[in-house]
Amino acid sequence: MQKQTFGESIIEGLSELADALDKKGGFDERFTRRRVVLNLDHTDFKPKAVRETRAILGASQAIFARFLGVSTKTVQAWESGRNSPNEMACRFLDEIRVDPAYWKKRLRSIVAGRASPTKKHATSK
Repeated sequence: MQKQTFGESIIEGLSELADALDKKGGFDERFTRRRVVLNLDHTDFKPKAVRETRAILGASQAIFARFLGVSTKTVQAWESGRNSPNEMACRFLDEIRVDPAYWKKRLRSIVAGRASPTKKHATSK
């Protein structure tokens, strides 16, 4: 008997699946199915909670904004209550609160360096 190629194996498996779907019953006996349920509930972050989350990282509004992928004005709006973080941002903020040590380390690992302060030089005339 000749060994099946990878492509032939895939076609055979798909044909088997199609047959099982066409027939009533037998699907559960022939195939293993898993259902993964994720708890994707998120906290609705109020201004104080946003500030506290930023403080956990020890980041300025500008650094926090860059880290989250939003503008500094967006973080300012969240912290002042003018706007609220969207669902994706809330889930990220939740993740920071779940494992703050990881996110502090992660933030430190992506800091490329610090810019030196700009000095004003006196010009003589």
